[in-house]
Amino acid sequence: MKKHYAVAGAAIASVAAIAAAGLAFGTDHPTLTSVPAQPKAAGYAPASQLSPQLRQEPVAYGALPLENPTGIVTNYGYENDTPSPDDPSLPQMVPAAGSTTEAQKTEPDKNTYLVLRHQTGADPHYNYGTHFLFQGHEVGAAIPGSTLRQGYITRINLDADTKHRVSLMATKDTAANPIQGIDGSTWDPWAKRLLLTTESATAPTYAATASFPSTVTDVSGSLGRGGFEGIQNDSAGNVWIVEDIGGTTKTDPAHGNAATTAKRPNSFVYRFVPTHRDDLTHGVLQALQVLNHSNQPITFDSQAALNNPDQLALHAYGNSFSTRWVAVHNTATDGTAAFNANTLAKAAGATPFKRPENGQFRPGANFTQFFFDETGDTNATSPENGNQTTGNGGAGGWGSIMKLTQSGPSAATGKLSLFYNSTEAVSGLDNVTFLSKNDVTFVEDAGDTLHTQRKALDSGYVWNVTKSYATGIQPIRWLGEGRDPSATLDSANGGYGKNEGDNEITGVHVSNGEPGPNGILGAVVPNLRAGSGNWRWFWTQQHGDNMTWEVTLAKK
Repeated sequence: MKKHYAVAGAAIASVAAIAAAGLAFGTDHPTLTSVPAQPKAAGYAPASQLSPQLRQEPVAYGALPLENPTGIVTNYGYENDTPSPDDPSLPQMVPAAGSTTEAQKTEPDKNTYLVLRHQTGADPHYNYGTHFLFQGHEVGAAIPGSTLRQGYITRINLDADTKHRVSLMATKDTAANPIQGIDGSTWDPWAKRLLLTTESATAPTYAATASFPSTVTDVSGSLGRGGFEGIQNDSAGNVWIVEDIGGTTKTDPAHGNAATTAKRPNSFVYRFVPTHRDDLTHGVLQALQVLNHSNQPITFDSQAALNNPDQLALHAYGNSFSTRWVAVHNTATDGTAAFNANTLAKAAGATPFKRPENGQFRPGANFTQFFFDETGDTNATSPENGNQTTGNGGAGGWGSIMKLTQSGPSAATGKLSLFYNSTEAVSGLDNVTFLSKNDVTFVEDAGDTLHTQRKALDSGYVWNVTKSYATGIQPIRWLGEGRDPSATLDSANGGYGKNEGDNEITGVHVSNGEPGPNGILGAVVPNLRAGSGNWRWFWTQQHGDNMTWEVTLAKK
């Protein structure tokens, strides 16, 4: 029986009100109506709420056994590093009586949907169908006697029964090293590889085949290593990477250089330009550089001061900044050994942002408009936040959505402007996907601290990119994420020393599954209208029970 969640409730008084009017999507979507954020309260585990025009059903859940387990890698969202006291073959998913520990929750992350033929799996006699959802897992259990952790890659077989629902694709790379925790993913149609990021300057960036079992190679000698998260291609075969590395804490000179909760911008937007678009091992990695109104680069060093003029200007509506791409590594001259992209981007004078976790091209714009977010400081006490309800007057503490415009995907220069200044109610933006040509959804990863401060859990929102949000209008909340009992226990007990707390929204993904160039996100305008058939919408409720959902339109 399918479980549907489309419930309305009272607004949360502690959070700035979000517009309740409907958002018209035109012919390819219904009008969406805002729902309230779900409250955070000790011991309370509310269900998620969706716009009443939407429904969702799970396609995989954390406790689901893998069809081909190996070692401690036994379940979709759990590793068996802490066996049940009653049966060592089963992971202890919640603390047993008298225990203060639980199994490692692996946090399946970004979703990549592909329609593929002739795919095989662990069962040679089973027909796995043609519709698949690939994921890397962000967290792995510590490997005894090693500094590494055990990550893995899975494939949700959307046409399969429960026994064959999730295939374990890989736990090691071609050098026999354990796969490290994966965050971002996409499909490169020319290299015919999944690209997987690890959000760590000490862990590889991977390329993996979609066939079973997956062959996973380290491509850090060309794409580099960093706090990489968002990753996607453009129509020219370039690979765009968005980085998420938290910066050091800023001090306040007006109060004796006391420490603040504002963080120094420390993350970059990258573009890998391959020598040949089907070759991921040779090319130039570039980083985005923004010029201030004095035509000087905004660099890591220039943003050290609290509420410095460049940061304030970047987060003010109406400003436009010239941009250019600067080279940070060239395999032709620098070789193919793994390198730290973040360090080289700083040395090249690229412009850092406050954790710009993800970005995507606007569909139907010929890859000339790239929208990316900043997660911000995720703390209501940051002195760089600005206005609580409009976001104005700050230096990016609440986060933002930026718009980069270029004449084409390979252009050397462009223009950057602020599209949306985040607020306390709409903060910590992370994953992104376009629902139509004009409508984009960003979802929150605000974290337990900000959840507690604003007394509200994460939400997913929709913006119309043809509108101006400078007047204080707010996006439509299509998802008020709840908190499952497992995450509620973790939040109250520090994750028992290993797991995260509140649920997080991740992997929001709309795709037609096309494995060729027309499947690149942004190449074709999405059409989620009932009966269109090709386009599908997914998201993952990370942490806790680690559910992955498919969103559909409600039947009239």
